[in-house]
Amino acid sequence: MKFYSRKLIKPGDLNANNTLFGGALLRWIDEESGIYAMTKLGTQKVVTKYMSEIDFISSGKQGDVIEIGMEFISVGRTSITLKCEVRNIFSKKKIISIDKIVFVKVDQHEKPEPHGVTLEMINQNEPIA
Repeated sequence: MKFYSRKLIKPGDLNANNTLFGGALLRWIDEESGIYAMTKLGTQKVVTKYMSEIDFISSGKQGDVIEIGMEFISVGRTSITLKCEVRNIFSKKKIISIDKIVFVKVDQHEKPEPHGVTLEMINQNEPIA
C-alpha cells in the first residue's frame, strides 16, 4: 500500500465526541481514491460505484496528521477497484480500512464506458494521464 496524501485534523473535522467525524474522513477517502482512479485510467470522467464494508478501527483527534493509502486491486472493462487504509502518520495506528472501492468510467450521459486501460498499463506503476 502506498500513502499518497496527508490531512491535518482541524476543529471543523470533529464530531460531538471531539474525534474525527466519519463523514469528513469518507469525503477525503472518496476524493483521494477518485484522483487515484483518474490517474490510473487517464480520464476525469469517473464516478464512485461501490464501497465495501467500512471498518472504523480507531479515531483521530484534533491536531493528528493522517495519511491516506491506496492500493490497486483489479481492473475491469469500465471499472477499477482499489483498497484503502488510513492511518495516523506518527503512530502508524490504523484508523479505517476499506477493502473495496470501485470507480467506473462514464460517458457524457453518465453511462459506463470502456476505458481501454489494461492490467499491464496499470502495473507499469506510472500514471496514465
